[in-house]
Amino acid sequence: MEESQKTTNQFIFMQDNDPKHTAKVVSKWLNEQEFHVMEWPPQSPDLNPIENMWQLLKRRLFRNYDCPPCGIHELWDRIGHTWYQITAEECQKFIKSMPERCRAVIEADGLYIGYQINLF
Repeated sequence: MEESQKTTNQFIFMQDNDPKHTAKVVSKWLNEQEFHVMEWPPQSPDLNPIENMWQLLKRRLFRNYDCPPCGIHELWDRIGHTWYQITAEECQKFIKSMPERCRAVIEADGLYIGYQINLF
């Protein structure tokens, strides 16, 4: 099928059901665009490895710098420098943890499990 012939109803949209993502105006727009939205527990970082990446980034920023940045440019420099120090192996560790996370969420009937990987 050509790219121009594809419609939004051929895709499933995944969001974390955070209240700002499920506001009436957002839900209405997604419905009008005929997006199929995957059912997902609200604010579920347990099933989203990027949330662990953000946590790792924040911890390293606080660990590596003992004073606040002098401005927005220095802040972005620090974030970029720290982000690029995260290794592929660390990313893989988060991804490889998904089967264990899924089992834990199922056992908790979909509730928050507070999953943490000790990389710090």
